[in-house]
Amino acid sequence: MRVVLAQPRGFCAGVERAIAIVEKALEVYGAPLYVRHEIVHNRWVVDSLRRKGAVFVDDLSHVPDGATVIFSAHGVSKAVAQEGQRRPLRVLDATCPLVEKVHRQAVRLNAEGYRVILIGHPGHPEVEGTVGQLPPGNMEVIRDEQAVTMLPNCNEQKVAYITQTTLSLDETAQVVDRLRDRFPTIRSPGREDICYATQNRQNAVKALARRCDLILVLGAPNSSNSNRLREVAEREGAKAYLIESASDVHMEWLTDVATLGITAGASAPEVLVEGLLQHLGINDEHVEILSVSEENLVFPLPRELINAK
Repeated sequence: MRVVLAQPRGFCAGVERAIAIVEKALEVYGAPLYVRHEIVHNRWVVDSLRRKGAVFVDDLSHVPDGATVIFSAHGVSKAVAQEGQRRPLRVLDATCPLVEKVHRQAVRLNAEGYRVILIGHPGHPEVEGTVGQLPPGNMEVIRDEQAVTMLPNCNEQKVAYITQTTLSLDETAQVVDRLRDRFPTIRSPGREDICYATQNRQNAVKALARRCDLILVLGAPNSSNSNRLREVAEREGAKAYLIESASDVHMEWLTDVATLGITAGASAPEVLVEGLLQHLGINDEHVEILSVSEENLVFPLPRELINAK
């Protein structure tokens, strides 16, 4: 069996920055260090940081006064950020800069009098953080084309849309088309909100699907971008499974598979890819790299960590 690895795959700049913030803060401030929500959606990453002294909580009420707390890469609502400022806490923000860009768009559009529609998955931490940038009721979340038909008429009100950063490019385009049919003057983002890493990984998995009998996507079941990779592969006609690690592979999946494609979501570490290859007994001479783009973006750490002794 031949294996084709997608390139790029795995960690994006936002995930690398978020993990580096936790590791550097542990080095500077020591343990325990609190992280609101999973820093990124990957059990291996979370467990690794937990062993180093990170404590993951769902609410700031579980963080004692005087402690250091980090907001996850998915971002938080203004209410959560304000609570962190009111409390005697040392707060470090690991929100991905590309998510912050969407937050700023939402605030600006609202200030300009637009009715803001967010294309995203209700309940996802990134969506909750983005909705929480505006007063309650000032942003509507839609998931798919059907949800567009449920939106109330806007009369003469200006309408704009923004999107979650980890969506499927193709499905989002369909929703946007439906929004434009419904609201012909709707304002779009100056640049697409779906992040470069999501776009690159979806393009790579499309290329994999044209070459492979089966695609395995390494990523967490609650990872939006990982789930989208599996869906993109399937829409391109390939059989695909989302797995957290090599132990999730059912060997019967590989029956009659001549070429296996492997990729990883933006929050999945490369060690999981290496573990999968080892588990399958694949050596380097049977591995091909399918590269569709190069990534060299790096996001800096917060100033307080850069200047810390």
